[in-house]
Amino acid sequence: MNNDFPARLVDLLGASAVRVGDAVPLHHATDWSGMAPVKPLALVMPSSTEEVAGVLRLCQRFRTPVVPQGGLTGLAGGARPVGNGIALSLARMNAIGPIDKQESCVEVQAGATLQAVQEAAQAEGLSFGIDLGARGSCQIGGNLSTNAGGMGVIQSGMMREQMLGLEVVMADGRILNMLRPMLKNNTGYDLKQLFVGAEGTLGVITRALLKLRPEVRSRTTAFLALPDYNSAIVSLRRLQTSFPGAVAAFELMWEDFHRLAIAWNAMAPPFSERYPLFALIDIDGPEDASTTAQLESVLASLMETGAVADAVIAQTSAQSRALWRGREIPAEFHSRMHPISFDISLPVSKLGDFAQSCVAAMSQRWPGHRTVRFGHLGDGNLHLTTDARSIDAPPEEAERMVEHFVFDLVAQMGGSVSAEHGIGLLKKPYLRFSRTESEIAAMRSVKAAFDPLNLLNPGKIFDLS
Repeated sequence: MNNDFPARLVDLLGASAVRVGDAVPLHHATDWSGMAPVKPLALVMPSSTEEVAGVLRLCQRFRTPVVPQGGLTGLAGGARPVGNGIALSLARMNAIGPIDKQESCVEVQAGATLQAVQEAAQAEGLSFGIDLGARGSCQIGGNLSTNAGGMGVIQSGMMREQMLGLEVVMADGRILNMLRPMLKNNTGYDLKQLFVGAEGTLGVITRALLKLRPEVRSRTTAFLALPDYNSAIVSLRRLQTSFPGAVAAFELMWEDFHRLAIAWNAMAPPFSERYPLFALIDIDGPEDASTTAQLESVLASLMETGAVADAVIAQTSAQSRALWRGREIPAEFHSRMHPISFDISLPVSKLGDFAQSCVAAMSQRWPGHRTVRFGHLGDGNLHLTTDARSIDAPPEEAERMVEHFVFDLVAQMGGSVSAEHGIGLLKKPYLRFSRTESEIAAMRSVKAAFDPLNLLNPGKIFDLS
């Protein structure tokens, strides 16, 4: 690093916003992916879009790579720094503008946490359509950069669908102001969408205009025991028909995941018998007992046909929260196991067969492996996590073997190696399993046009050559 570079950063931002060398906190050396930490040359913490632009202009002048960082909750290594570059933290840029009730939207800085946005919307009788277990730590900029999904996609769509406008700083410091609240705006290329899911490789998201919707008056939660995967599909479709647009979640959990949730939360099993599959559902409705009564009737009908084996309906908000705590244990994976995590998507009709055949094949290859399965059935997203400590190999070798094994099966069934976590570094070798060479070449062309010096999050998603 040029000796003038740190001093120029301090001149630009002030000493309190720059950490150099050993002063960089270890926390900023990696993310939740579990990849080995890499300490950047400097940690830079701007507090405005103009400061971000100044930093990027300076980095371009000194040919210094930039790795944008949000809440560092990513699981693909997308926020892991490079040793010859800076880590650009957006944490200080966390302002949430006034709620615009007329337009049903809010403008926020990229460093605002998802939970802060949710709470700001709720205070005005509105809601935000994305929810993740890491809501208290993950940031809006990171959510957009990875096109996060989570537990409400079945009703609200991915992060892409929640975004009305963006402000982005380009690699050369130019600011693109695309903060327009119109749903309809067919005036040339929709540039803002290029930055959603780009993992900080095309520009740095600094502000976003987010879509809000009326707050749900009441939400009914139920937990279903299911005899098989086909019954899960039948139950979901019946619920969607009975409650049009009101099925807010249908989270599928295999028995292995459910047993782990019970153990980790020290909770009593909701059913006396064991079942192969479970579904946690949320149904939106009015503030009266009509939704619960209708749900009881629908579930009774499903039980008569055998599609549902047993069910419990939460009677209080405390009971609902207790049921959801079981679903949210993945936030603890990185601290309670050595997780090899998969975030894959397949057509809904194939997801059940894959979940069964994949684990069966793994059992033949690695007897005694500990793998848990859960997912968002409505959007065909399966999460599969194996504890590397249950594989008879050193952790890094176990990760490499299991990843190649699972992703090869995903490719054979025409699925995606990443449904909502991005590619980052961990999945880069497997991008070709889900994208054609022509698609990857087109991506490289876009990258070269937006960032010709390859300074923005270099090496993530794909290599330029």
